[in-house]
Amino acid sequence: MSPRRFDAIVVGVGGMGGAALYHLARRGRSVLGLERFDVPNELGSSHGITRMIRLAYYEHPSYVPLLRRSYELWRKLEAAAGEQLLHITGSLDAGPPGSFVFEGSRRSCEEHGLEHEVIDAAEVARRFPAYRLPAETLALLQPEGGFLLPERCIVAHVELAQAHGAVVRARERVLGWEETKDGVLVTSDRGVYEAEQLVLTAGAWLGELSGLPVVAERQVLAWLQPLRPDLFEPERFPVFNLVVEEGHYYGFPVFGIPGFKFGRYHHLEERGDPDALEREPRSEDERLLRAFAERYFPDGAGPTMTLKACLFENTPDEHFLLGLHPEHDHVVIAGGGSGHGFKFASVIGEIAAELALGEAPRLDIDLLRPQRFARKTAE
Repeated sequence: MSPRRFDAIVVGVGGMGGAALYHLARRGRSVLGLERFDVPNELGSSHGITRMIRLAYYEHPSYVPLLRRSYELWRKLEAAAGEQLLHITGSLDAGPPGSFVFEGSRRSCEEHGLEHEVIDAAEVARRFPAYRLPAETLALLQPEGGFLLPERCIVAHVELAQAHGAVVRARERVLGWEETKDGVLVTSDRGVYEAEQLVLTAGAWLGELSGLPVVAERQVLAWLQPLRPDLFEPERFPVFNLVVEEGHYYGFPVFGIPGFKFGRYHHLEERGDPDALEREPRSEDERLLRAFAERYFPDGAGPTMTLKACLFENTPDEHFLLGLHPEHDHVVIAGGGSGHGFKFASVIGEIAAELALGEAPRLDIDLLRPQRFARKTAE
C-alpha cells in the first residue's frame, strides 16, 4: 500500500505544534499531527499549569510585534474555545540598575511605545507586599503581563484543529524523514506518511530531527504554600523576572494548584540528551529554590506543595528557530524556545502555517531564521 498522503505533517503536538496544526487545518489543508507522548503531556516544554506572557521583552525589542500578534491570537483562541486561557496580572522585570532584565525591558518599552512604569524596591513592596527586594532594585512594571494555561491552550488548538479535519496521532514516535521530489516522506514507529510540507515542532528533540543546534536542558519549578495566601493571589501579585545575586528567577501567583510557583533560569545548567536527563526532582533542587523564596518572598516560603521538572530547548543564542530549514525547502522549523517560547506559540503556529503554504510571513522573523546556523550545520 502507498503511504497516506497529507498536505502537511506536524511533528510534535505541544504548544507550537498544536497551534501550527490548527492554523493549517483552519485554512482547509489536510494535516497530520504526530506526537511521541500524550496530548498534552508533562515530558517536554509545554506544561506547568501556568506559563508567563509579557509585552515588555528584555530578550530583544524585535519580539514585541510578535507578542502583540500573539496576544491577539490567544484572545481569538479563547473566543473560539469558549474558555479563559489568558490571565492578566501585570509583569515586573527587576534587578540592580544596569541589569540586563531591567534595562532590556525598558528598551523594548521605549522603542515600541509600551505603557510602563519604573519603580524602586520600596514602591514594589508598598504595592505588592509579597515582594522583599534588595533596596537598590529597580523594577519595570508593565500592565499587560500575565500568564497562560498551557495544557488548556494545547487542548483548545488541537480540538479546534480536529474540528477542521486534522488527524492527530499520539504515542507515535517519528524515527526519521527524507525529502522527495514532491515533498517529504516521514517514518514513525507505527507507519510511513507522505506530505507536501513537513513542520518540525519537536521541542527538545528538534535537534536530532533537524540537525540544527538545539540542546535540551533540565529545569525544575517549585510550588510553595504561602504563609499569607492573600498576598499571592493573581490580583495582588504580578508575574516577575528578577535578577538577584543568586541568579535570574521568575515566578507566578497561586493559580490552578496549591502554591506560589517560581524557578531559576538555567537551574543547575544540566544539559544533554532529552531522553537521558533526570525527570524526578531532587533534594538539591528544592534547597536551591527554597533559599530564594525565603530571602525574597518570605511570606511565600511555606511547605512544599509540588516540584516538577521540565525541559528547556536551547539554541546557542537563545533566540528561537522559525523559518524554512536551511537545506530543505519542504521543511519548516519552529522551536528552540530557550525557556521563553510558550507565550509565542499562537503566533509561531500561524507563521509556521504561512511558511508551509509558501507565503511570506506577515511579521518580521529575520532574528529567528534558522539560516543563521546554516554554515555551522554544514560543517
